[in-house]
Amino acid sequence: MCGTCGCGEGEMAINGHRHATEAVAGHTHAPGTSQARMVQIEKDIFAKNDGYAARNRRHFAAEQVLALNLVSSPGAGKTTLLTQTIVGMQASRPIAVIEGDQQTSRDAERIRATGAPTVQINTGKGCHLDAHMVGHALDRLTLTHGGLLFIENVGNLVCPAAFDLGEAHKVVILSVTEGEDKPLKYPDMFHAADLMILNKIDLLPHVNFDVEQCIAYARQVHPGIEVLPLSATRSDGMTVWYAWLDRAARARHESSEKPPVDKSARRQPTDRLSSEA
Repeated sequence: MCGTCGCGEGEMAINGHRHATEAVAGHTHAPGTSQARMVQIEKDIFAKNDGYAARNRRHFAAEQVLALNLVSSPGAGKTTLLTQTIVGMQASRPIAVIEGDQQTSRDAERIRATGAPTVQINTGKGCHLDAHMVGHALDRLTLTHGGLLFIENVGNLVCPAAFDLGEAHKVVILSVTEGEDKPLKYPDMFHAADLMILNKIDLLPHVNFDVEQCIAYARQVHPGIEVLPLSATRSDGMTVWYAWLDRAARARHESSEKPPVDKSARRQPTDRLSSEA
């Protein structure tokens, strides 16, 4: 888990204002820590995160906001997809963004240029967003009732799979330049996601990528995952993505009277902690 992949105690920054991280995000293990103790620490971390996620989810439900957690490898096209989506949909639905990166506000600046309210989270050494960070960002972001909130996670197909942010859906973006076997290499992420966007399909004539095999691998990991092939740069398939968002937003509205769903039950099917407990 994150004890070996770069997360550490320190500070995060939200719109340039530094905040001390909690144990939810910073959880390195001291040398000599027993296996049983490490398992308990990780369980405590997830439990604390899930508490913050539940609070975020209640906030989204009260405002009937559809919150989506966008996850991918670096360079898959999350930010381009976001900017194109905002331009294509902001006339019909209010959209806000929480942008996660280890450093810089370059992507947030691109998104702000579209006019969408945007809060930047810099995680420092952290390799993912957690629900506590998102809660801090929400303190600086006014959500419009019935709108959309996109949370662009740090580029990483490992740790973001395990951390519920309070979102309605995880959406994993995979580009055709990455290889069709990514769902098998990173099964936890594709199991946790409700939708896989297959991006950069305009490059298919120029790369060796088997679309049908990739979809088969994704559904081998998660039989119920939906798949949308598109090109954010060329706008191919974007209307289908907009329609998916509209359906999800309507479902969010229709379920507003029901108790929010706990997404932590969808955590990693190959969870190292479960197998070692």
